[in-house]
Order: sequence, then C-alpha cells, then structure tokens
Amino acid sequence: MKVGVFADDLTGANATGVRLSKQGFTSATVVFNDNIPDMKELSAICIDTDSRYASDSVVVNRLKSASEKFRNWGAEIICKRIDSTVRGKIGLEIDTVLDEFGEGSVAVVVASFPDSGRVCSGGYLLVEGVPVQETDVAQDPVMPITQSYVPAIIAEQSKYDVVHVGLDVVLTGVNKLKTTFEEHINGGKRVIVVDAVTDEDIEEIAAAMALIQGTRLIPTDPGPLTAAYSRAYSHQLKEQSKVIVTVGSVTNLSGHQLRYLRDKTNSTPVYVSAEKLATMEDSWEEEVERAVRVALERIQKDDVLIITTHKDSNERVDLKNKAEEEKTTQDALAKRITDGLAKITRLVMEQTDYKIQGCFTSGGDVTASLCALSMASGIKLEDEVLPLAAYGTLIGGYFPGLPIVTKGGMVGDKKSIYASVKYLKTKRSAAR
Repeated sequence: MKVGVFADDLTGANATGVRLSKQGFTSATVVFNDNIPDMKELSAICIDTDSRYASDSVVVNRLKSASEKFRNWGAEIICKRIDSTVRGKIGLEIDTVLDEFGEGSVAVVVASFPDSGRVCSGGYLLVEGVPVQETDVAQDPVMPITQSYVPAIIAEQSKYDVVHVGLDVVLTGVNKLKTTFEEHINGGKRVIVVDAVTDEDIEEIAAAMALIQGTRLIPTDPGPLTAAYSRAYSHQLKEQSKVIVTVGSVTNLSGHQLRYLRDKTNSTPVYVSAEKLATMEDSWEEEVERAVRVALERIQKDDVLIITTHKDSNERVDLKNKAEEEKTTQDALAKRITDGLAKITRLVMEQTDYKIQGCFTSGGDVTASLCALSMASGIKLEDEVLPLAAYGTLIGGYFPGLPIVTKGGMVGDKKSIYASVKYLKTKRSAAR
C-alpha cells in the first residue's frame, strides 16, 4: 500500500515521513521539482511543494504537479500536511487537492498535534493552552495569524463550505463519528474540521474514517492523523490475516497492557492454566491440546489472538512446593510453562487456515521457547518499535521470515503491547 503526502515545507514533510516510518511504512521526502525515486521498497512519499508563502498560481501549479506524480506512482492514500500553527494558504491547497482528486474526495482537517502541545477544541486551536492568534505566529511577517477558529481560517481561503465536528461527537466513539462523517459527506460537504485533544481522539477519528466506503478521505493535519489513518486504512485490506500475542509474564504491568489490548481490539483472550503447565505429568499435554482447540475457534472471530497465562483472578503458581512434589527444580517447571505457551502458539500457526501477519511475545523466556519449538535459529533484527521492544523476523525453522516483536515483561506503559501489534499489522500491510 502506498501513501502520498503533500507538504508545504521540507521540515513538515520530514516530520510526517518519520511518523509514517514509525507505523511501518518505508518513507522518503522529495522536493517539488524532483521525481519520486524508483525504489520498490518505498511505501510513503512526502513531496515538499515549498508552497507555504508562494503566490496563488505557484501554489496551484506545484500541487497539480505533485498530484500527477502521486497518480503515476500509484498512491492509494492521499494526505495534506498542514502547519501545526495553521500558517500558509491552507484553504487554497485543500481546494487544489480536492479538485485534483475529484468530487468523491473530502478533506478531514484535524489541526491537533498533542505531542507538540497543539490541540483543537470547539474549533479553536490552542498552543500550550494559548489561542494560536496570541502566540508568535501572530507576528508572522508574511501571513500573520489573526484568529484561532480553524473552520473560519480555512473558510476565508476555500471555495468549499467548511463544517465543524466538535469534541462532544469525537468522545462518543467510532460509530457516532462514522455516522456524522457520512451525514456531512452525503450533504455535499467537502471540508470537515474535527476537534481532538489527545492521541486517542485522533486514533478514534482515523478508525471512523477507515470504515467509510466510496469516498476518498484526505487527512489534512500536521502529521498524527496522517499516520493514524494510513495505519487504520491498511488494516482494511481484503486479505484477512491475524496477529498472535503470547504473554507468559505475571507482572501487574503485563496485566494492564493486556487489558488495554483487549479493550482496544475487542479480543477475548485464550487463558491457559499455568498450574496445569507447571508439571512433568500428563496434564501438560492435555492443557496444550485444550488451549489449541479454543484458540483455533477464537482466531475465527478475533484478528488479534491473545494466548496468555495471565488472568486477573489467578494466584501465582507455587513452583517451590510443586517442584518438591515432583522431585524437580523450580526452573524446570517454569520452563514447562513457557514451553507450553510456545507449543500452543506453534500448533495454532500450523493448523489455522488464516494467514499470520506476525507474532508478539512478552518475556525473554517465552520468546526463547517459541524460537526453540519452532526450530528457528534466531531472529533477524530490523527495528526498534519502542524502547526495549524489538522487531525482526525468524531465521529458519518452521516459520522462516515470520515477523515478530519481542518485549520484556516489565517494559513500557499500558499501551505497549497494543502499539507493538499495530506496528506489526502496518509493517506487513505496508510491505504488501
């Protein structure tokens, strides 16, 4: 899948390209008068049109030229990068892009960039809590910003009607947002300005956009919406594929991460009994077989299959007493648990009819067991998804080239597993 981004300056193009790279796309920036490089690995191109302060005729000509390059390159998603303080000829650039991509195109404008202190509420853009017109951009020598209401800023420059979707709608969730977008689209609106104050708001907006069929939606923003929508859109690919998440860690942090993942993906975990795996007896094989049966049923409904021994109500297994009872060591029983999780994961991958996009494993012991039981000789490392969370592909064995993200059980915040799964999905979708 290919993403094309119009940017009115070079630093903005680079910043948006980096955000796309973090979502698994292979990005490059091109200046307006150069051609898109003939490199098969590229899946996201940001063209710097250098048009922020250009004359109207130059703005239109440069965006038309960039549009032609994107069409020839085969871009499936088109995005318009705008300045995070809404400087420049935003309305004219939006109009030109909409005209180039036809009546079935609609610009969704989200001026927010929460990580940089820019949020939009009630249609007003605030920079670190201050209306944008009260910041230094009010003194811009070429095009000073004299108001903070984003719909009005665009309406003064655009020939299209501009409609505003407030934070009250955004906070009601994806389904209400989708319905609201469709109502405005069916009403002939071509520019929709949407409030957002957090990254989660932007993700909800992107998810709603990705559900809309038959209309080319053009994310118009400083970068976060472009990245979130490109990721969400890539997940709508017709080929149905799955990600397997295997977690053996019993830390409270892992529990928070699993709950967040479960809530975000609407997945129902396959819970595996650590008690039944922590043994050298027949219950180990019986529990593996039971979990595989449940997982093969669950994977038909869930795009993210969670296999875990972590359950909020579970007490930790007393490995010391069990080791004494079975005349073995605690380490041996702990390894039986991780080997059991790894074997369940391997058997599901072997037996399911669904394509597996990749795996996520939490904990070095689980990862090592999965490699051993899959006969993989190692992991070819390619990227860092998060601090101490690595992306790579399995080397050799039953699943050569299988994408995998590995993370320690005590690493990250509550969003870390979810972020890793999103990375896996986007990385593979972008590659295709």
